[in-house]
Amino acid sequence: MSPTKTRNSTEPAGRTRLLDAAMQVIRAQGYAATTVDDICRAAGVSKGAFFHHFESKEDLGVAAAAHFSQMAERLFGAAPYHELADPLDRVLGYLDFRATILAGPIPDFTCLLGTMVQEAYDTHPAIRRACDTYIGGHAAEVAKDIAAAKALYAPAAEWSPESLALYTQAVLQGAFVLAKAKGGPEVARDCVAHLRRYVLQLFNRPTRKE
Repeated sequence: MSPTKTRNSTEPAGRTRLLDAAMQVIRAQGYAATTVDDICRAAGVSKGAFFHHFESKEDLGVAAAAHFSQMAERLFGAAPYHELADPLDRVLGYLDFRATILAGPIPDFTCLLGTMVQEAYDTHPAIRRACDTYIGGHAAEVAKDIAAAKALYAPAAEWSPESLALYTQAVLQGAFVLAKAKGGPEVARDCVAHLRRYVLQLFNRPTRKE
């Protein structure tokens, strides 16, 4: 095996370890409190390896936002609510799925994007833009089912699917903050349950047991 092949086969693994470590450490400690040394220690790589892959901590933050978003796309893309025929059931199923994954240690279920943008929106514009892009992208996917449900059950409503999709993300991000403040996911689950009730009330679907 040539030196080039050896290097290319190991470099992606090292980069991925750093990105996985960044997701966990930043969600636990916050962006500002997390150092390059912290991430290297968690990833099991040297600082030299870090700077081989990333120019700076900010560069890592931008890449970690993309990495987190890709992980979320896989998670939500495989969720069972997509198989439901009624678009409103898919919207409610999305919220039910969000409630289901509110479990385990707080860094495991909270959002890296929300954590970073709260701290870095003014000091690190590149991170703000990345977080805005990926939060907005996720909301746009949710808005597709909301739009289909609105066409069926609330075509005359003045609100837009895009605004409601962003509202769901605002509630979820707030729920993560409360979970951190309370030290557990129970309050976040309550917030999602209230959000579900609110969303259901926006649509004029014939009464069924919910």
